[in-house]
Amino acid sequence: MPDAAPLLDIRDLSFAYAAGGASRAALHDVSLTLKAGQRLGLYGPNGSGKTTLFRCITGLETPQKGEIFLHGAPVRTEKDFRELRRAVGYVLQNADDQLFFPTVLEDVAFGPLNLGLGNAEARARAEETLGSLGLADYAERLAHRLSGGEKTLVALATVLAMRPEALLLDEPTTGLDADARERIIGVLNDLSTARIVISHDWDFLERVADEIWGMDKGVLRTGVPLHAHTHRHAHPLGEVPHGH
Repeated sequence: MPDAAPLLDIRDLSFAYAAGGASRAALHDVSLTLKAGQRLGLYGPNGSGKTTLFRCITGLETPQKGEIFLHGAPVRTEKDFRELRRAVGYVLQNADDQLFFPTVLEDVAFGPLNLGLGNAEARARAEETLGSLGLADYAERLAHRLSGGEKTLVALATVLAMRPEALLLDEPTTGLDADARERIIGVLNDLSTARIVISHDWDFLERVADEIWGMDKGVLRTGVPLHAHTHRHAHPLGEVPHGH
């Protein structure tokens, strides 16, 4: 019996930004698959194309080349991307871009309401999600008064309330103190949801991912072995994960 199609299948994506009549390449023939339960990390320098890849996967940018498949079905139209965004939750790097209602509960209930749930059911879903993340007491708090770590957790809750099959997380520990970082690690490791996590924090990725891929200048280097080592050395592209 053939294996089931991967949850996500990205084939040969290439993308370039237009700037002043010219173009700036951001992705070069990027291919990857994400299966149910996989925990993948994505590491690379600023400007390497990591966030652009997430934006192309979710339909926020349109690649000039390549295809995206969800459960083996091609994703091409806006309707297709709406279905993909229900299945694949995107947690933005800046939590403030994801929180726009006065209270935490309103923010977390917004996604379920968009899925067609009634007010009472959406509220119950939001409360259940907050409780699962240890945020039950946050429901009536004002979102704009939360700390950076609290905002990141609430942004994650807004996505999890939609019951996605996979998560895309863009630098979830940026600007967080040590305690908030540990809390994010604990929450992620309690989730069975498939995910790809972007981070510059190698130690963080080692703790939340089973496999780490490198990205540099729009090129994805897949299947980088996850081996911790402490020796110091220098070589080209030293920021990209590598083996010895």
